[in-house]
Amino acid sequence: MMGRPGGRPIFVHAPLLPSAEAIQIMSMPAAYQPVTSIEELLALPDDGMRHEFLDGVHVVTPAPRLTHQRVVTRLLSHLLAALSGREDAEVFSSPADVRLGPRTLVQPDVFVVCRWPGRELMDWSEVGVPLIAIEVLSDFTAARDRGQKRRIYQQAGVGEYWIIDMASRLVERWRPDDTRPEIAAEMLSWTLPGGAANTLDVPALFRP
Repeated sequence: MMGRPGGRPIFVHAPLLPSAEAIQIMSMPAAYQPVTSIEELLALPDDGMRHEFLDGVHVVTPAPRLTHQRVVTRLLSHLLAALSGREDAEVFSSPADVRLGPRTLVQPDVFVVCRWPGRELMDWSEVGVPLIAIEVLSDFTAARDRGQKRRIYQQAGVGEYWIIDMASRLVERWRPDDTRPEIAAEMLSWTLPGGAANTLDVPALFRP
């Protein structure tokens, strides 16, 4: 500290307060190291984000919004009720680690897999290719869910891929050989190879 005319002190070496921008930068997590394999992806620490490996590309998605999770919960409720008492299929939601190839690991919002009667699935490596995979669109994932992930699901032989569009209040259904989706705005009837079947009330997904 040194003086100046008028007697008011001047602080020569006083520390400066960080700016709002600097505070934001300091609070941001460190950048992810390059991920080149599924094994490296699975070794990442849990950070609350969704990590996928799509045809060798590491993709990170932030935690979903409440409205997204409300629709996920309703889809789960529908499928759990439809598959109640069955031993040939089981429904799950992400986080999950579904491998669709040596360079592809996905986390569908909701998915149905085949199981052998009397055998309990114990590890994600046992689930195989889903019978139904469902993605609920968000601002962060819409282009990827309709593009890259849709192609991955079709090429892997996923029986049905449902894209839930909350903005348009409809469901797009893709099967492996489809070049265009089936659009359902009212009812979506579905059937699994083992005989399970039901009809989804589409407007009910989006009610407040």
